[in-house]
Amino acid sequence: MPALTPYQTVGPFFHIGLVVPGGDRLADESTAGRLVTVEGGVADGAGQPLPDALIEVWDPSLEAFGRVATDASGHFAFTTVMPGGVPGPNNSWQAPHLVVGVLARGVLTRLVTRVYFDGDDREDAVLALVPAGRRGTLVARPIGTDRYRFDIVLQGKNETVFFDV
Repeated sequence: MPALTPYQTVGPFFHIGLVVPGGDRLADESTAGRLVTVEGGVADGAGQPLPDALIEVWDPSLEAFGRVATDASGHFAFTTVMPGGVPGPNNSWQAPHLVVGVLARGVLTRLVTRVYFDGDDREDAVLALVPAGRRGTLVARPIGTDRYRFDIVLQGKNETVFFDV
């Protein structure tokens, strides 16, 4: 009897049909507000960079959307304006944040997380649902003038908090 075909992960096909030119810019100099760049890396459970992940970004205060693939070293970057707060559940206010979707090899459904900004991650009804010890995985840290670092870890130690939506 012939040997069975070994298991293989589907894809990745992100670079072929899902990346759009200019998808890394949700805003430009003509957009009101302070332009910021958020950059980071995507790592798998073993801590290895993922060169074939797709990052989708929604800015709820700007009502803007972007999509960018990671490069050969698992790095991504996108530019938007610093988001403002938005209304939340039960007449609460949500801290400024971006919503991020992650698609990657071996991930069969989109993972959804948020990016809050260091120093502006004040009381937020959604953030309050996250155990205090894990909230740091949702906070982008400044690395320069108008530049922030936000790394995404898909599983294991320091796994990014993902929301069930």
